[in-house]
Amino acid sequence: MPDQPATVPTRLRGHAAFVTGSARGLGRAIAERLAAEGAGVAVADVDLAAAEDAAAAIRAEQGGRAIAVAADVRDAAAVEAAMERAAAEFGVLDILVNNAGVLRDARLEAMSDDDWDFVLDVNLRGYFVCARAALPHLRRGGWGRIVNISSRAYLGNPGQANYTAAKAGVVGLTRALSMELARDGITVNAVAPGAIDTALVRAHPRAEEIIARAIKAQPVKRLGTPEDVAAAVAFLASDDAGFISGDVLHVSGGRFG
Repeated sequence: MPDQPATVPTRLRGHAAFVTGSARGLGRAIAERLAAEGAGVAVADVDLAAAEDAAAAIRAEQGGRAIAVAADVRDAAAVEAAMERAAAEFGVLDILVNNAGVLRDARLEAMSDDDWDFVLDVNLRGYFVCARAALPHLRRGGWGRIVNISSRAYLGNPGQANYTAAKAGVVGLTRALSMELARDGITVNAVAPGAIDTALVRAHPRAEEIIARAIKAQPVKRLGTPEDVAAAVAFLASDDAGFISGDVLHVSGGRFG
């Protein structure tokens, strides 16, 4: 498990979270942080074997409450079934973290219809599908949190028209749902990470060039970590953020453009 702060708050005891795309990478760091703060966590992923490994690690290394569930966010019936299982396991399901995402980068002239449709389907429609499925659970106790993972890319990135459009859509969805669900005691916020040090970034053939360019463009001269993002998610999922809704928290080292 990645190093946690010396003292991790236990703000989320009595709560349970459903975290999509959390078998590895950023999503796994989020699941680990929420569990460390006391939440039961459903590690939801299309890769059930990897999700089971992540949930087992949370139980063994943190003594946390975690289960693995198979969930393709494009499949409404599968998502609903996975959430029902999580709610039955923990007795409550009142936090949703929409994190699952994919990339298919290409310049406009090279971007296929399938590239566009697949990215929008997972990265935007999937968030809608999960929010709709989670709503009955979030309403049940009169307290709920939805945290959507957007990206600094929602402000625009060349070669990522599909990803940028999806992440901008996530911001719009966040703001619309924050107004719609406030009466139910549910807050809805987004986190927009910038350049984060993940295995995906490190595996890129031009990793060093990409990292150097990102650090040069931002005031804070280092890459972010998955734990930086996880801490922001845990804050927005807690009572400490009870008067914050419809907002976008940038975890981007001070870079916005």
